[in-house]
Amino acid sequence: MKVRLMLGCALVGVLVSCASLKEGRSMKDSEARLERVSYVSVDDGKERDAFVYVPAGYEDTEDPWPLLLFLHGHGDGERGDGKEDLHYVLSYGPLYEAWIQKRDLPFIIVAPQMPMWGRDEGPDAPPYITGRSRDQIPRRLEEGVPPRIRPMEWDVPYTGAVPAEVLPPIEALPPGWDRVAEDMPVLLDLVAGRYRVDESRVYLSGVSMGGIGTWIIASRYPERFAAIAPVVGFGYPEMMEPLAEARMPIWCFSGGRDPVVPTSLFFPAFIRLEELGHRDYRFTTEQDMGHDVWVRVYAGEDIYQWLLSHRKR
Repeated sequence: MKVRLMLGCALVGVLVSCASLKEGRSMKDSEARLERVSYVSVDDGKERDAFVYVPAGYEDTEDPWPLLLFLHGHGDGERGDGKEDLHYVLSYGPLYEAWIQKRDLPFIIVAPQMPMWGRDEGPDAPPYITGRSRDQIPRRLEEGVPPRIRPMEWDVPYTGAVPAEVLPPIEALPPGWDRVAEDMPVLLDLVAGRYRVDESRVYLSGVSMGGIGTWIIASRYPERFAAIAPVVGFGYPEMMEPLAEARMPIWCFSGGRDPVVPTSLFFPAFIRLEELGHRDYRFTTEQDMGHDVWVRVYAGEDIYQWLLSHRKR
């Protein structure tokens, strides 16, 4: 009986100690915050802002942190002036996960905004831009988190078995991240000058047009990134040589029922990587999903753990 009592007291003591340590860490840890940095775009000479997510605990150590550069897509109304419109980039992706869903992602997350380039003007302006409202922007709650974005239902046949299609000429794509690619090293240098960034662990990911932008920017500046993760965005064979030479780790994602970017469009890039002797790439197809694969990808843990497993070679 005495032994049981002693063991019980010891167990209580351990639990109290653990609770105290947890409470102490919680009280000491600095909170996550969302900030902005301003830069001048090489494209038009105008000042733009980008969001910088600073993770919880950043102020409690002098250690450098991994950085994740995120490029939004083309078709859901996230574009804007990089000032008043910047909050539209909170709609999805790692920034949405970290800031809106309050996940403890151990990255400095940088999220710029693609310009409109007149796409919001005239009779041909798409309704997803002209009809958008600031009310649709996800917001961080003081207590708890808002309901998660749910994937769409895609009444589209599985497309994975179709033969490889001819890629659309890159010149035929609408203006996208390629037009502001030169802004990205400028932005990265600016952030690295203001925050403690681990230069050996800088990563790049983007969705749809941002996925294509991921390929483009990584192929132009392969020395800047430790790994890349394009989501529902294909690359062109002519972009692969710099990535192969840099031995860039790559993880691509597609939707098996994606009518916008069919799975087959990814294979020309993979074939070229194989020809160049580069096999450090993954290709994951979410067979049941359409174009909005990013909802599942960024809500999981795998993509973040995989990125963090790589350092610049």
